[in-house]
Amino acid sequence: MPKVLIVEDEAAIADTLVYALQAEGFATRWLELAGEALALLASEPFDLVILDVGLADISGFEACKRLRQFSEVPVIFLTARSGEIDRVVGLEIGADDYVVKPFSPREVAARVKAILKRVAPRATAPPQVAAKQGPFRIDPARCQIHFHEQLLPLTHHEFRLLQTLLAQPGRVFSRTQLLDALGVALEAGYERNIDSHIKGLRAKMREVAPAAKPIQTHRGLGYSCCLVH
Repeated sequence: MPKVLIVEDEAAIADTLVYALQAEGFATRWLELAGEALALLASEPFDLVILDVGLADISGFEACKRLRQFSEVPVIFLTARSGEIDRVVGLEIGADDYVVKPFSPREVAARVKAILKRVAPRATAPPQVAAKQGPFRIDPARCQIHFHEQLLPLTHHEFRLLQTLLAQPGRVFSRTQLLDALGVALEAGYERNIDSHIKGLRAKMREVAPAAKPIQTHRGLGYSCCLVH
């Protein structure tokens, strides 16, 4: 039974999430403070964390930064702020999804299932070996990609997106196709967040090679990857 940690200081919201997730077969644990959650996550494994941004002791953004120092557990942010900058910040510091209040508990449960399905290991998958693609070196077994021999600090979504683009250089992928590569259902309302992940990828690659532009935008169509950079 997958275990989900809910970090939310509003009891009514937490109760709603607990009910919705348990109805879908998840085991849940609820905490009100980020500090308590970080201590628990350091000592006990969870499959996913639902993390409120506006907590009483530490902001969800700061808590996620600290969490990423020792764990890659998937994180879904809950927030009352719907601005693009908040969504971008949340995704760039390592969150897997971002849900704005008020929300449908069933939608959150659907996103939890989609993320866990995406990150679940595939027992029947053949062995994966590292491969060189232009200035990139992809290591699927470790979920790592090097750019000009430097390891890119990628989130789960960023790795899957870049891996998909690199698999077919020059091909233009629509947002819908990239969303499918992440294993996220279209009805989850996640399509526009592809742009935020692409922005994060570009920023991390610019830190390695400032003039490089390996990800190309095709207006009205989507994105492609060019290996000459």
